[in-house]
Amino acid sequence: MTISKSGSKRSAVVFPKNQEVLSRLGENIQLARKRRKYTQTLISERTGLSRLTIRKIENGDPKVSLGHYVAVLGVLGLVEDLAKVASDDELGRKLQDIKLMSKQK
Repeated sequence: MTISKSGSKRSAVVFPKNQEVLSRLGENIQLARKRRKYTQTLISERTGLSRLTIRKIENGDPKVSLGHYVAVLGVLGLVEDLAKVASDDELGRKLQDIKLMSKQK
């Protein structure tokens, strides 16, 4: 969420395809919690987040801050998975290679 010049809060625009990804992330977090036999209350206590926020995360709510998702992933021992995001940027490398090849001509 950002604050506009007028001082009002604005939410990020989340397109349906991206919302599907967030929903899957939430579902994966919920499954990881259940596999560990952790309750939402336990996650809440260990993160300092409300149970409502934990439920929102498990539903893939885009209004919940990334920091809160990280806190939950930390309790689950999965926070390092975030470091894998975009680590193998195949498209970026291809675009860079095309640019490099065009300079050689």
